[in-house]
Amino acid sequence: MPNGGCCPTMDLLRSEPMQLAQLIIPMESAHRTISYLGDLGLFQFKDLNTEKSPFQRTYAAQIKRCGEMARKLRFIREQMTKAGLTPSSRSTFVTSVNLDDLEVKLGDLEEELLEMNVNSGQLQRSYNELVEYKLVLQKAGEFFHLAQSRATAHHQEVEVQTLVDGSINRPLLLEQEMSMDPTKQVKLGFISGLVMRERSMAFERILFRATRGNVFLKQVVVEDPVIDPVSGDKVEKNVFVIFYSGERAKTKVLKICDAFGANRYPFTDDIGKQYQMITEVSAKLSELKSTIDVGLHHQATVLQAIGCEFEQWNLMVKQEKSIYHVLNMLSLDVTKKCLVGEGWCPISATNQIKNALQRAALDSNSQVGAIFHVLQAKESPPTYFRTNKFTSAFQEIVDAYGVAKYQEANPGVYTIVTFPFLFAVMFGDWGHGICLFLATLYLIFREKKFSNQKLGDIMEMAFGGRYVIMMMALFSIYTGFIYNEFFSVPFELFGHSAYGCRDPSCRDASTLGLVKVRDTYPFGVDPEWHGSRSELPFLNSLKMKMSILLGVAQMNLGIVLSYFNAKFFGNDINVWYQFVPQMIFLNSLFGYLSLLIIVKWCTGSQADLYHVMIYMFLSPTDDLGDNQLFVGQKFIQLLLLLLALVAVPWMLIPKPLLLKKQHEERHRGQSYEPLKSLEDSFEVEMKSASRAEEEFEFSEVLVHQLIHTIEFVLGAVSNTASYLRLWALSLAHSELSSVFYEKVLLLAWGFNNVIILIIGIVVFIFATVGVLLVMETLSAFLHALRLHWVEFQNKFYEGDGYKFSPFSFASIGEDDDERAFVRS
Repeated sequence: MPNGGCCPTMDLLRSEPMQLAQLIIPMESAHRTISYLGDLGLFQFKDLNTEKSPFQRTYAAQIKRCGEMARKLRFIREQMTKAGLTPSSRSTFVTSVNLDDLEVKLGDLEEELLEMNVNSGQLQRSYNELVEYKLVLQKAGEFFHLAQSRATAHHQEVEVQTLVDGSINRPLLLEQEMSMDPTKQVKLGFISGLVMRERSMAFERILFRATRGNVFLKQVVVEDPVIDPVSGDKVEKNVFVIFYSGERAKTKVLKICDAFGANRYPFTDDIGKQYQMITEVSAKLSELKSTIDVGLHHQATVLQAIGCEFEQWNLMVKQEKSIYHVLNMLSLDVTKKCLVGEGWCPISATNQIKNALQRAALDSNSQVGAIFHVLQAKESPPTYFRTNKFTSAFQEIVDAYGVAKYQEANPGVYTIVTFPFLFAVMFGDWGHGICLFLATLYLIFREKKFSNQKLGDIMEMAFGGRYVIMMMALFSIYTGFIYNEFFSVPFELFGHSAYGCRDPSCRDASTLGLVKVRDTYPFGVDPEWHGSRSELPFLNSLKMKMSILLGVAQMNLGIVLSYFNAKFFGNDINVWYQFVPQMIFLNSLFGYLSLLIIVKWCTGSQADLYHVMIYMFLSPTDDLGDNQLFVGQKFIQLLLLLLALVAVPWMLIPKPLLLKKQHEERHRGQSYEPLKSLEDSFEVEMKSASRAEEEFEFSEVLVHQLIHTIEFVLGAVSNTASYLRLWALSLAHSELSSVFYEKVLLLAWGFNNVIILIIGIVVFIFATVGVLLVMETLSAFLHALRLHWVEFQNKFYEGDGYKFSPFSFASIGEDDDERAFVRS
């Protein structure tokens, strides 16, 4: 433990030592104190008012006030978005604004913007109405002008015909009509306007049915969409003119127009007045356009001025709201002059927190400073690991399974190496590894730019795990050198192959006729193995045995970490009755198998390891014959089999009995501990009281231990078999890469045609990127994740803790103004 909390431990293996502290803060310095602690970001407050609803708490009015200010800021942001402006992330000048002044300023800005919106909306509606009115005048005027021209021509034609034909066969009715008084002629009324084009057919049918065909409708299509004055949307419309006779028909027509949302506009059949009205409407349109432009320019100027300080105001309101949420977690003392708060903090941050409390008291001119007091904690503290941008992604992989218990061994330390290595075992190709590495370097070099942008879901995950992918790529290059594969093509990078032709006739042979002419290839797989008839059996055997060795090694690491956990927490029962029998059982079977693999590799023996392991259980006393790898193997196998059988009851029986004995001793008060101080005495009393309250059910403990034993025994077999996925995925990746190279690239090359070659290269690139660099990467990632979560972490990792979530201004997100800032 650091003395006085002088410096952080920076120990990633175990979470930082935490303490439960009590803060007694005077009312006059409470706000500034919480603000300084928010800047520090190392104190997690506990809610001491859980029995009160949000509306019954002390600072509910202030939170409501901040919420109203946040609503006004959201309104201003919406106006800026509509105007095509974005708030400046970097303010050109920093101004100190008081919250009261900001509230008044935001209210004035909201009223001004609302007034601008109302005026702009009215002007825009008038402008859109005038645009429609002008269209009606033009289209309907053309119709009336055409109709009058036709009528005049027809009238002249009739007059000429009358004068020419002076016979007695002239119609008498025509003479009567021509001699009739014009005042007695029937005059038709008309209504003009615009209706939406999609409703025009229904509009025409309803008019016909409602008036029984006693109206005449003329529609003209408007070529370009127009903005509807009511809805403000761009729609396609038709100009219509309806002729009717009588007031009843007019009433029906007006009701139908209203029902269909048709906009009606006055129109005259006088051509002179039509031209005059078009001129007046055009002048009004020009005047309204200039007025609207001036208004929009003024609004843009106001919003640009706001944009320079918007982020500062937004951050200020968020911080104030979060401060009042924290103040609502504190409880008032009896005198109502102080606020009392409790929470967790790292022991290493004690001095920093005390300094923040002192600065807050001085800056607020408080006569009494805040008191920092360490409490004795009953519950388990939160888990806090200090991570950086490199280790945080690996820690998130572990935390996705479960947050480590307080000061439990952290798998994240080993995951930094083991996770990308196991991925690379399945993805081994140094050509593909270089492609991944270059893509990751792009993300790393531009991380400052990307960190300030909103990325898509997939891009966000890739950017967050950029250092994980970088490590995966580096390890893939390493394992690719071992497998000697560059897009499935072998290279003699570390020297010449150890094999050569017996004579010139075997130059095109695979392995027939090859002899070893040099020393063994110094690093990785000999390039002559690739393309030979024995390539697949050789690589299968190599990768399968390597998978077993890696799996047994990682499972042993997990069991060893369970030993360090037990020693750290002082649990000797877990050391002797869990760690020891588990190590014996696992290594008596699969540790022995790993030893046989290594011995076979070193000696070059032809022994069948399947036969050895199977008959070790079925016929342990039989002679091994040709499968014997070393002297005394039969005796060692009998001994290991006996130890494995003994380890099972060793795990099952003693631990529940010893736990029952311990509980009985505590219950009778026979467990004593030396006391060093009064605080230790109080701690021991609290522990003994809590233990006495616990009920011990021997049957439950026995069943739990039985389940744990069966799970480990069966899991030792299934987990070892699960590591064979390393072999399977490595083989699949290699074969897919070989297929794309031979069946696409080389096949296209063999046609001696430039177009086919270009098509083959394009298909090869897309297949490599889409299948091998994306799908295979995701597949290998998920399998490596499963091996760590299930096969590795279940040996020692409980993962039932909870994260340290301090109150910090740095953690305030984009949407904190829309939800309560509550810290548990």
